[in-house]
Amino acid sequence: MFRIGEFSRLSFISMRMLRHYHDIGLLIPAQIDSATGYRYYTAAQLLTARRIQALRGMGFSLGTIGDLLRDAQDPDALRERFTQRKRELVVQLEQMNGQLSLLDSALTQLGKEVSIMSFDILVKEIPARQVGALRKIIPSYQQEGELWSLFYQESAPQHLQFASPCYAIATFYDEGFQEENVDVEIQQAVVGSYQDTAHIRFRQEPAQQVASVTIRGAYEQVSDVCTAVALWVEKNSYRFCGPMFNIYVVSPAQDPNPDNWVTEVCFPIQKA
Repeated sequence: MFRIGEFSRLSFISMRMLRHYHDIGLLIPAQIDSATGYRYYTAAQLLTARRIQALRGMGFSLGTIGDLLRDAQDPDALRERFTQRKRELVVQLEQMNGQLSLLDSALTQLGKEVSIMSFDILVKEIPARQVGALRKIIPSYQQEGELWSLFYQESAPQHLQFASPCYAIATFYDEGFQEENVDVEIQQAVVGSYQDTAHIRFRQEPAQQVASVTIRGAYEQVSDVCTAVALWVEKNSYRFCGPMFNIYVVSPAQDPNPDNWVTEVCFPIQKA
């Protein structure tokens, strides 16, 4: 057997952490000298130590690692745990990529005078049209693409003929900003008669007067657009009269390069 210092060198785990693992029951020494209190470990326990380090590297908490070690002989249980952890990391990665994008944007703008009033705000009418619409609660705004995938999947058998322009629109119905479980409807203008599907409803959409801003590039600009439009609405004696929506002129589905995206951000308005 090996004393704690020797085991520490062999396992690449500090003696402090080995004592902590002992205290919480995660890696208990094979033997403790009753007279001296020295801890002794076996070579076989190095395998457990390696598993602990690997699981820590995956981001599992020490409490969870104890459960995983107990499930070591149950591949299905481990697979479920690993899959869940992978899903968590994917969400974290998306969040971190968003933070990096914001930092890049902030670094680019440092030292530059940027005015939110530089946006061109137009009052225009979105015409009446026939649409196919799909509305669902989705986990987050970033998962809007799932709605479009479902739309095209369910509508494919009917071979929809899209109008020109097709008005590919996403409308955000929640009263306020939602961190999760967001109420979103997507729609496209169509020509012809079609049958409703499990999720798609075909209907006439009335004309709407909107304050419109067209942006080129990634969607991080939308928050600045919202501020600019709010200031404009207040200054020009308008008020909002419906949920905001985006018209995707060039979308991620058409071009993966964010620099080429073109989005018309629309706010239904009427005179106050």
